[in-house]
Amino acid sequence: MGKVATTDTTHLFERHRGTLDDAIAAIQGRHFYAPYPESPSPRVYGDDAADRGREAFEGYLGNAFPVELPGSRGQVRTEHSPYGIPLDIAYPHADATAVVAAAEAALPSWRDAGIHARAGVCLEILDRLNRRSFEMAHAVQHTSGQAFVMAFQAGGPEAQARGLEALAYGYDLITRYAGEVRWEKPQRKGDPLVLDKRFSAVPRGVALLITCNTFPTWNAYPALFASLVTGNPVVVKPHPGAVLPLAITVAVAREVLAEVGLDPNTVLLAAEETDERIARDLALDPAVRIVDFTGSTEFGNWLETNARQAFVNTEKAGVNGVVIDSTDNYAGMLDNLAFSLSLYSGQMCTTPQNIFLPRGGIGTEEGHRSAAQVQADLAAAVDRLLGDEKRATGVLGAIANDGVARRIEAAASSGEVIRPAHAITHPEFPEARVSSPVMVGLRAESSDAFRTEQFGPISFVVETEDTAHSLRLLEETVRARGALTAAVYSTDSATLESAERTAHTVGVNISANLTGQVYVNQSAAFSDYHGTGANAAATASLTDPGFVAGRFAFVQARRPH
Repeated sequence: MGKVATTDTTHLFERHRGTLDDAIAAIQGRHFYAPYPESPSPRVYGDDAADRGREAFEGYLGNAFPVELPGSRGQVRTEHSPYGIPLDIAYPHADATAVVAAAEAALPSWRDAGIHARAGVCLEILDRLNRRSFEMAHAVQHTSGQAFVMAFQAGGPEAQARGLEALAYGYDLITRYAGEVRWEKPQRKGDPLVLDKRFSAVPRGVALLITCNTFPTWNAYPALFASLVTGNPVVVKPHPGAVLPLAITVAVAREVLAEVGLDPNTVLLAAEETDERIARDLALDPAVRIVDFTGSTEFGNWLETNARQAFVNTEKAGVNGVVIDSTDNYAGMLDNLAFSLSLYSGQMCTTPQNIFLPRGGIGTEEGHRSAAQVQADLAAAVDRLLGDEKRATGVLGAIANDGVARRIEAAASSGEVIRPAHAITHPEFPEARVSSPVMVGLRAESSDAFRTEQFGPISFVVETEDTAHSLRLLEETVRARGALTAAVYSTDSATLESAERTAHTVGVNISANLTGQVYVNQSAAFSDYHGTGANAAATASLTDPGFVAGRFAFVQARRPH
């Protein structure tokens, strides 16, 4: 399966082999595994790690990012911090033809390095990224608008874990089968037929990774490391509003590749002007054989239709729903939902948007609650969560872009406002654009506003005839628009089973009766599948074998012994 790894890469593989073995065990067992510590504590990362990370980030501001790339055409500066601080970082302006040609030229050496060398290099890249998690946290915070702690966790260790998860799938899929065999077929007379066979995992070709504004590393690392470990060089095309996290990632990858004598152009950055749209040119290049995309439904559908030469994976818009039937922990349900609606200002592809509520109300351990009372109590739970300004900004972060701000403003006209959005002043960044969630009440029969995604801190409480009607609406919206998550609250086992059957029918992951510290919009690496690939919201799951297997093919060579 490729030539033997060099001494340097063999050393990398052996250094990190325990991590890889643990990761493979975790994807098979689906148990808890956190290879990279999620706490930004100095006891974990060192007393000076936070200061070094901040200084590294500040060193980028107003300067040219330190990376040299082939075929660049001047520089681009496209990022604006949602927290209001000036960034003004310059990146090499990519030439689509040049970066694909450079990646294509790097493919043979990366392919021929072999699976163990590639795994070792990828593991070392992840290890170095982990050591720079504070630097990455600032980069993610000031490009995506995530609050710092969330940016540290989701942009750093959790993203790295997702990358390791994909790497483990790729390594396991390739190495679980024999690479060489002497094949013997007995004959009735005479000697057996004997062939020597070699089976090589051959990469598809250049991979294009098109990343998003809100989760630039968490959504990118599974594709990046799935492509790399299976032998494909990667062109990273970042969202113009969130270049820095991917530029750091590419720089670290190129550093490791160069150190072990491999072509650094195995990983390339393709930064562009804000409205340039080179992703289309890159995606249609015949040498690009893999495309991974997170973003709008419109462009995702375009890629699926037009990038016919490539293995295309897309994560697009979806309409996530919650069905409330009954609960035996009313306060816990309200607090859990309030946090889910507020976390990162609802700018998560997993945030619930539609809350389906029977107009006759629900049963609770405290007695019956009318639909109006549930709505009011949920609004009050959000108010309690966000009552303290410092805590509120730690939960909400900042609004990532103008599109989200416009949707918040427009949402109030969709129906009866249960809870209006409120601007909040950030105690550390006075120029930050921070908004609490807007909640709008609708009747299912009188409005279609809930049937399309409203990305941001926007939720609709949809009054239905009964729980059966709620489940039908959940099925209809997911079937039509897709969803990454669904949830149900009920004390009735038959209702829970019906909800799970609905989820199976439309291919959406579902959670039941979450009332504690696990939330529907959170996904645990190595255990939770992020998306299913079975509805319109995404063509693949992060991460399962199908997400990885399409990036390579087994090619055999045989000859008589």
